[in-house]
Order: sequence, then C-alpha cells, then structure tokens
Amino acid sequence: MKATVKWKGEASFEARSGSGHSVVLDGPPDAGGRNQGPRPMEMLLMGLGGCSAFDVVHILRRGRHDVTGCEVEIEAERAPKPPQVFTKIHLHYKVAGNGLTEAVVARAIALSMEKYCSASIMLGKTAEISYDFDLVTPDAAGS
Repeated sequence: MKATVKWKGEASFEARSGSGHSVVLDGPPDAGGRNQGPRPMEMLLMGLGGCSAFDVVHILRRGRHDVTGCEVEIEAERAPKPPQVFTKIHLHYKVAGNGLTEAVVARAIALSMEKYCSASIMLGKTAEISYDFDLVTPDAAGS
C-alpha cells in the first residue's frame, strides 16, 4: 500500500492514494489553513469509521442478511499536549436492514472492532475505544 502527500501552500496538502484517489487536507484557520478539507486527524477518524462500516456490511452480507444501511458517528478525545494522540474514541452505529436482529448486528460490530478492522486495532493501542449501535428503519440509516 502506498500514498503520497504533497504540500499545496499555506496549510493545505493533497493526499493521493496508491489506487489513484485524492483528497485535500487542510489545517485549521488559526494555523494558516483555509478550511478546504478535513484535518489529518479527522481523516484518521473517518478511516476508522469507513474501515469498520465496510466490515460490518461485509459480515452481514456474507451471513446473507438483508442490510440496507449503515452509518457510523464517531466522537473522539485527544491528549491535551503533543503529540495529542486520541485517548478516547466512541463509535455509534446506525444499522438498517430487513429481518436484522440485535444479536446479529452486535456480533458483526464486535467482529469488526476486535478482529478485522485494522484501524480500530491500531488506534486501540493508544485510545480507549467504545461503541454502541441502534437498529433503525431501512430509510433512516443512510441507505
């Protein structure tokens, strides 16, 4: 896996993945940023959410469950002094599907967080990670 990050001026950078996708990263205005993209630490949280949501949907589909939506809201706390690592991260899943049960969704999330999601396992080395979930109606979970 490869990526490149190129400075574009001020506090703005273009990050390009090895698969050819790019995103603008920007710093906060008080550090010279212009709010043109997510902060790098926000990207870590988005990566965590994406990694785990992918797992959850994949696990449910492999189990032949009719999942119709999955959304993850993430909140985090950081250490007050540099390097300001994440110290607490909470993920709240909203999962929708036809015939899904709480037990099936709980198992899929636990498998993601404890076995398959590289991001959660890596970030769990410095942060206390917690999660919960709601089963929602199919049209309310970002479907």
